[in-house]
Formats: sequence, structure tokens, C-alpha cells
Amino acid sequence: MTTATPEARVLPDTDAATYADWFACLAEPTRVRLLHAVATAPRGMTVGALAEFLGISQSTCSHHVRKLADVGFVRVHKERTATLVTINAACCAGLPHAADAVMGLLAPRPCCPEDVPTDVTVRALRDEDWAAVRRIYGEGIATGIATFETAVPSRASLDAKWLPGHRWVAELDGEVVGWAAATPVSARDCYAGVAETSIYVADGHRGRGIGKALIRKQVMAADEDGLWTLQTSIFTGNRAGIGLHHAAGFRTVGIRERIAQLNGTWHDTVFVERRTAVG
Repeated sequence: MTTATPEARVLPDTDAATYADWFACLAEPTRVRLLHAVATAPRGMTVGALAEFLGISQSTCSHHVRKLADVGFVRVHKERTATLVTINAACCAGLPHAADAVMGLLAPRPCCPEDVPTDVTVRALRDEDWAAVRRIYGEGIATGIATFETAVPSRASLDAKWLPGHRWVAELDGEVVGWAAATPVSARDCYAGVAETSIYVADGHRGRGIGKALIRKQVMAADEDGLWTLQTSIFTGNRAGIGLHHAAGFRTVGIRERIAQLNGTWHDTVFVERRTAVG
């Protein structure tokens, strides 16, 4: 017998029963294929067309349609002599929500890493730090998994886009060994509290907790300043970066497949975001 840890949470019985019904309904491969066909048909499909498309009998198709309709994945209505099957738009959000709930992704997230190194100081960026910041940026570019940039942006361009109160550098023994910054995602007032974040650690200093110290300062300052959402995209191969952000309360929103090319090669990125606890 195992004992639940204090961090474990109980999914409400009603939610568990609902999600179990949904997942049980999708335990049949033909039903999954049918649901996919309907979901990707903008105006729906008739039972006859679905049966032909999937290569099954009309009676079998009708059986699976009824099962999907019973749990609310599809809607069925008569159109003259045919039975039209359309997707229930609510399931497009409900099904991913169920998966997130079961996997604990909707539970309260941590504020930020606690085990930061005591010998690292994080402070506001000063004019004399720009050379180190741009050098570290270049070292990040060289990894091939930090950014789609192929050349270090100028100080003027970075200074113009970074939020003034959200530029940080990490110091170790008097040397700048990392930086973090936030950029507004839009000039529209409704998105005033949404920012895209970046964190870079100098070559030779990675894996020592410097990123933890930077992201801790970044998210705490964002909360204090009323930024309600932080977001960023991370190369799927950058496992350290993804783990760092998860430890700071970011959640994975999704995978952006083949979002851009770097040196002629398409790359996927993981899109993550963090909501403030009070936003």
C-alpha cells in the first residue's frame, strides 16, 4: 500500500466519471477515425458518406455515431432523408481540457524555483552590461537550439523592444554570466499585461542554476508589476529550457510544428505560458 504525498490532489468524482466516459468512448479505433473525419469536415458528413469514407458498413457507422453522440462529441440531425453528423464545437476545447485536468496541468503551478544558487546575484541591467549581454546572446545562437536569430541584434534594437523594468543580468564573482528580458507581445492596450520572455546563460556557466536565479527574478518582478501572462517558445530539443520554465510555473500550451527554418531546416517549438496567480 502506498500513501499519497502531501502534493497529490484528488480529481473530483464527477469529473473523473465524465472523463472516463469520454476516454472509454474513444477506446475504439474506428470511433477515433470517425471523430477525426467529422472534426475535419467543416460542414459535417452524412452517415452514408462517413461509412464509405471509412470503408465500413452503414449500420456499423451508425452504431459508432450513436456512441459518439451519447457522450456529446458529435451532433446528429436529419437533413431531408440523410442523417448529418457534425462536430460538437465544445468538445474541441473540452477534450484537451480533460487530458490536462487528468495529467495535473490545470492544478496550481509553482511560483518559481526555490533552490537558486546563493553566489549568483540578479540585478537590473546597466549600460555597461550591454557588451556582455550581446556576447552571451551570440553564445546562445551558437547552440542552435536557443533562437531562430542567426546574428546578434544590435543594442539599439534590443533596447527599443525590451520592457524597461524587466531587464535582468546574473552576476557571478563580478562577471555577467546570464541575462533575462521581457518584450511586449502587442501595442494594443488589451494585451498590456502580456509579455514574451527570454533567458540566456553564458557558455561555460550552464547547468549551475543561473537560469533558475534569472527566471525566479523574472516571474516575481512580472507579478509585482501586474504582468498577467508571460509566454515564450522553446525549441523541442532544448529540454533544459523547457524544464526550467515548467519549474517556474509555465505550462505547455502546445507544439508549433515546423514554425520556422534555421539554416534551411524546419524546427518545431514548444509554446509555454505562465499566468499570474491573481490574473
